[in-house]
Amino acid sequence: TETSTPLMEKLKVSPLSWEPATPASIVPLSTDSTPVEELYDVTSVVVEPTSNTDKTAKSVVPAPCVTFTTPLAAATETPKDEDHLITVKSPIIGTFYRKPSPDKPTFVEIGSTVNQGDVLCVIEAMKLFNEIESEFSGKIVKILVDDASPVEFDQPLFLIDPS
Repeated sequence: TETSTPLMEKLKVSPLSWEPATPASIVPLSTDSTPVEELYDVTSVVVEPTSNTDKTAKSVVPAPCVTFTTPLAAATETPKDEDHLITVKSPIIGTFYRKPSPDKPTFVEIGSTVNQGDVLCVIEAMKLFNEIESEFSGKIVKILVDDASPVEFDQPLFLIDPS
């Protein structure tokens, strides 16, 4: 058989009725005099005071769910004129650099024509500079990352027009 814990006694539940809390039932209460309804987006809160400073939430009913007017699919679609473009993504986590060194020119600019194997940028990871080469021939349409910015694995770096 299970024994009662101080928390169970405080919440006035028996060991047999103890169930894991749901996100809607976990609401931290304010220690000041601000009503809970003003602090949280809820439609109703039932509070049973057990002392002057101790309050226990008995039930919480969250506010209605927010609905968006734009469907998610429409918000994530790429424009039709960019469907044919190839996205060059980062193969590693690191810091993106457009130049081989601060005093050298950039590897590519918008409008530059690149061939397969041309270096597009370098990504520094753990003090090693990794050259990122183009796997396609084409024209640089867009550079998606700022110089000296951190990049994640599989983050888009460039858009190339292969035509």
